[in-house]
Amino acid sequence: MPRRTSTVVGREFGDAVRGIIEQTGMTHRQLASELGWDEAKLSDMVRGKGGVTEAELMQLLGFCRVKPPVIEHLVALYRETRELGHLKLPDGPPDQLPTLLSQERLANAIIVWSMNLVPGHLQTADYMQAVIDGEARKRAVDYNKIIAAKLERRALFHWSRTFRFYIHEQALRLPVGGPKVMTDQYLHILAMAQHKYITVRVLPVSIGAHAGVSGSFLKLGYEKLEPVIFLEGKNSGLFLEDAKSLAVYDSVLKALDSQAMDPEQSRQLINSMLT
Repeated sequence: MPRRTSTVVGREFGDAVRGIIEQTGMTHRQLASELGWDEAKLSDMVRGKGGVTEAELMQLLGFCRVKPPVIEHLVALYRETRELGHLKLPDGPPDQLPTLLSQERLANAIIVWSMNLVPGHLQTADYMQAVIDGEARKRAVDYNKIIAAKLERRALFHWSRTFRFYIHEQALRLPVGGPKVMTDQYLHILAMAQHKYITVRVLPVSIGAHAGVSGSFLKLGYEKLEPVIFLEGKNSGLFLEDAKSLAVYDSVLKALDSQAMDPEQSRQLINSMLT
């Protein structure tokens, strides 16, 4: 039976199909009629819920006169919708993945655990550049392009969604870019934490080993979709959506919640780093 739930790769696939349909100039009702389909079948497809066979997908792409390379890409995406998890190998940094950014825009709750650096959503432009400097070393880097892409995530901040950041103290104390960069970074975090929809909590070094030692991750929650975990590697991004993985990471977040300082204690600690 074709899948009827929406997944990350399913939504990526659906968005691509929607774009192809728009290029035909036809409405969904008109296209469904031409194909002899129920309009609900086409609706499920573009909403990332599947509902079609591979043969039906080829029928649609053929009718829309899609070029072979695009067909190959969409068929690969279609087949991946049957898998648990979704691995992306981007050309640039994983936190600039179009798929991640589109999923963050859909989410109404974003939870971040960051063990080694200030979370990307909260980084200043100078901090970003210093991080890139440290990673790139002698490689040629288009700083403006990378930083502009990273700063796009600031548009996510809005009262209509909630953000919760768990940050290890060592990530805040890591000297990135020098004293002035760090001072500006601390002030930026404190300013962002003033918003009611943003919570910042610090995990103190003093507790030693902690629930998040396996690494940083991000959880996306949706109003009408199942949550997603995103893991960022050096040159890859992995989306996890299966129930077992979600349960594991939820248990980590629950433990971090009990181990981290409360928002006021966290604010005081960050303030102390300014002196």
